[in-house]
Amino acid sequence: MCNTSTGMCLCAALRIPHSAGGIMQYDLLIKGATLVDPAQGIHTEKDVAFTKGLVAAVEDDILVSEARETVQADGRIVTPGMIDLHVHVFPGVSHFGIAPDPTCLAKGATTVVDAGSAGADTFPGFRKYVIEVSETRILAHLNISSQGMLTAEIGEFEIPEYANVDRALATIEQHRDLILGIKVRLSKGRIVSERSGLTPLHKAREAADAAGLPIMVHPQDAWCESIDDILGVMKDRDILTHCFHGTRCGIMDEQNRIRDSVHAAMERGVVLDVGHGAGSFDWHIVESAMEQGVLPETISSDLHIYNVSGPVYDLTGVVNKFLYLGLSLDDAFSRVTDVPADLIGLNGKIGTLAVGAWADAVVFERRQGTFQLEDCRGQIRTGTQILAPVTVIKGGRVYRDHAIGIPESGAASPRSSAWSPTAHRHRHEHN
Repeated sequence: MCNTSTGMCLCAALRIPHSAGGIMQYDLLIKGATLVDPAQGIHTEKDVAFTKGLVAAVEDDILVSEARETVQADGRIVTPGMIDLHVHVFPGVSHFGIAPDPTCLAKGATTVVDAGSAGADTFPGFRKYVIEVSETRILAHLNISSQGMLTAEIGEFEIPEYANVDRALATIEQHRDLILGIKVRLSKGRIVSERSGLTPLHKAREAADAAGLPIMVHPQDAWCESIDDILGVMKDRDILTHCFHGTRCGIMDEQNRIRDSVHAAMERGVVLDVGHGAGSFDWHIVESAMEQGVLPETISSDLHIYNVSGPVYDLTGVVNKFLYLGLSLDDAFSRVTDVPADLIGLNGKIGTLAVGAWADAVVFERRQGTFQLEDCRGQIRTGTQILAPVTVIKGGRVYRDHAIGIPESGAASPRSSAWSPTAHRHRHEHN
């Protein structure tokens, strides 16, 4: 069975359909895998069964005969469907946009949050033509710029009036089921004009407070002295994305120490989010931060047209970089499952495979070899092991598996296959 809107096929690989004879308790069974579910504190071999779009059982041994279909996953890892808190999936309108199903869902991100591709002017179209027709579960942070992220030629805040609080609030009230917060990008010049300055930040704060929602801030090279001025506006559960970028307004001071304002912000509940992107992940910054005990609370990709062919590829690719840095499977997957589920208010429904949760899961296999892990400055770290998603389940239905013929996750592809003229040209232009 094929999904013609995405070109993806629901094909069988390591999947065993069973005859209709007898009573089947479950629609689908994942058998033989090691379950890694940080929300439940589980890291052991478990069988997981689904019925009617929900997790129906998590047990040591569920009989194959009790399920209509089985994914045999011996020697593999199964996790809850991953949650990517920062993507750009408004193709055809935002110059950053990519199609969500083949780039997110098919790679294991069953739930994603679009980070400001749409503003008040464009959000109704985003909902109708992308969110409502995609199999990927898509939520959003609304851009405080009414136009959203349309074009590289005209910034979101070329004029201060684009930061329109009233229109943002009206849009939020019409789409509260989808809008999680307010996004603001602050980079001076190409995004924010000098006359706009920090006005967008303060307008985002005003709108978010009025709506009772958090803000997500892209801080790089803003119209201020340092990130201290930005963090001073941020509150509990606000999200500082691109936390490991290597340009002005970063988390480090001149002596390469974590700034006091960053520690203070974390203490009051500001969330540090990776937001890898095409220009916001610097090996030196992330390694130094981790040496000083500062870890991101969430791992996200900032996946978009300028990095989907490298250096990001997909969310699994970013997770693999943190596994290389020494995070355990439980710590890494917590940052793409239960922690973001809590931030978006869906804990217990997504980000876990507890009985009664929505039936989203990913089966991974470990691959051994030599893998080049590239940051946004062309710096390489070489790993010897990666995880690759081979089967994705959304709503209790197998969406994609390794037999479909999609190139394996570019999570750590050789450098030669990572480069493309478009991606290389834009790598340092787009975060």
